[in-house]
Amino acid sequence: MSLVRLLLSLFGSLMAGAMALAFAGMVILAQGGRSSPRLDVITHFAPVWLVGGLAALVWALLMRPGLARRAIAAFAGIAVIGAITLILPEMTRKTSPVAPAGLPGQIRLIQFNTWGRNEKVAETADWIVAQAPDLITLEEATPQMRDAILARGRFHVACGNCSVMILSRLKPVSEAIPHRTRSGPRPPMAYAEYRTEGRTFGVLVTHFTWPTDGGNQQIQGQHVADVLKQFPPETMILAGDFNSTPWSFTRRAQDRMFGLERRTRALMSWPAAPVSRHRIALPFPFLAIDHVYAGSGWRTVKVRRGPKLGSDHYPVVVDLVPTSSD
Repeated sequence: MSLVRLLLSLFGSLMAGAMALAFAGMVILAQGGRSSPRLDVITHFAPVWLVGGLAALVWALLMRPGLARRAIAAFAGIAVIGAITLILPEMTRKTSPVAPAGLPGQIRLIQFNTWGRNEKVAETADWIVAQAPDLITLEEATPQMRDAILARGRFHVACGNCSVMILSRLKPVSEAIPHRTRSGPRPPMAYAEYRTEGRTFGVLVTHFTWPTDGGNQQIQGQHVADVLKQFPPETMILAGDFNSTPWSFTRRAQDRMFGLERRTRALMSWPAAPVSRHRIALPFPFLAIDHVYAGSGWRTVKVRRGPKLGSDHYPVVVDLVPTSSD
């Protein structure tokens, strides 16, 4: 029995050492994401590096004093500190004051990548309509999903045959996509403008490519920034599946470029479905990639994640109210 315990302890120490070394290397390489889109991919997994580093550090503290313990603890400490360095700016960034519920003019927006392979269209549509949303921004939208929502409530549709679309209780006064201002890969976008109670506001929805596609995600961000510049920023709302997390250098840079306040903060929204070719179901999401932005003319009332439905994303529900309602 003592031999078994010895072997298990040795195996655990080797695993902890490998984890500590690997995660320390990852957080160091992640700093290269400031200038390299390829290295910036590593930043998206900062929570993983943090949890793994903490696990290795705990194991090291349980080991007998010695060189191995000190080495594992040192590398684990680098992983933990490096991951915290990536995550902390998101957790400490300044946000506008939260508004109380019940103010006049409040709207509810559901941001949801409903997934092209969604096999629970009816269940998904039931939940969406039951939330009484004023705006629904969809990515990977299908005609089946669109029609299922329309069959359950009175909504107007902008870009109804697109992969991204907007459904709204208000009738759009404009739906045109602004003209292209630069070359390079442009993300799918849908835009609609609404007027209510003498107030006009625009809604833009988009869906970015994966961060592994070289620098295409960065170029797509520039396209969106160009579009946003063509409208008053105060009343603009931007939502979508950006396929990038708040701790990435790309998301931080685009936050500044967009000139809007991101109302979602470290809200994990992926995955909600089994991942990898082995269809592994994870107990919780670990990537915050669905975001909602709004201009200074809006105050946040509440932001929350919806339930697991038929998509590989969780929906995001955001309640906003005009600042003039105070």
